[in-house]
Amino acid sequence: MSKKHPIIAVTGSSGAGTSTVKVAFEHIFRRDGINPLVIEGDSFHRYNRQEMKEAMKKAEAEGNHHFSHFGPEANLFDKLEETFKTYGETGACRRRYYLHSEEEAAPYGLRPGEFTPWEDIPPGTDLLFYEGLHGGVVTDEVNVAQYVDLLIGVVPIVNLEWIQKIHRDAAERGYSAEAIVDTILRRMYDYVHYITPQFSRTDINFQRVPTVDTSNPFIARDIPTPDESFVVIRFRDPKKFDIDFPYLLSMLHGSFMSRRNTIVVPGGKMGFAMEIILQPIIERLLERRAEA
Repeated sequence: MSKKHPIIAVTGSSGAGTSTVKVAFEHIFRRDGINPLVIEGDSFHRYNRQEMKEAMKKAEAEGNHHFSHFGPEANLFDKLEETFKTYGETGACRRRYYLHSEEEAAPYGLRPGEFTPWEDIPPGTDLLFYEGLHGGVVTDEVNVAQYVDLLIGVVPIVNLEWIQKIHRDAAERGYSAEAIVDTILRRMYDYVHYITPQFSRTDINFQRVPTVDTSNPFIARDIPTPDESFVVIRFRDPKKFDIDFPYLLSMLHGSFMSRRNTIVVPGGKMGFAMEIILQPIIERLLERRAEA
């Protein structure tokens, strides 16, 4: 952790909805005139898209049926740890981009699924903002979580997470239902061992819980809407960030406390809840930075 160069990480698995949190942060950064260094978790994958396909075939042939983007074999956890450590100490580091689409790849003269070269970040950023799979990962070899000042988990209940992934991968990537289910099954070992444990280390978890039947996510015809959901927001240590629950309850109509450190809000208010919770925390982090 670093008072002078704070690090914020949003972590959640594929299909969890971390992009919603990213939008909330973008609003806060714009309102407060904050200049963030944005780091995407995909840039720390070990392989580009074609290399990953070949690595998966090799792993399968060797009897490894859980090789996936969720685990250490397919990621540069040591590089992510080094990036957080270096930024926290100096306010500088190196980064690259993973190019998801033709539109992203065209300016670099590269193909979708490839990486840009590593490069030094521009000077003068106020904080590092990470969004991806492994912002709080800990293994026997690395401890990424120890360098994060504010760690946020985005964790819909697992059936909802699968529904979101199935619909997204089918609509945006053209994957068949069978291929998506195969991916879910292949990732399960790494999901249990490397994704889920992070949510015991997070400072705040946002967990969306649908109020409609999601018993069989593999036949769901649509994704439950925000208005068909509640969001359970859990603070690991409310005193750490001086969370004012009476204020939150007064601002978030229809919300209630389910435990001493947990507030439940209507799903349609998720973005608003994120902003009124996170903005004062970020401002305090930057006040500490100015004092340091």
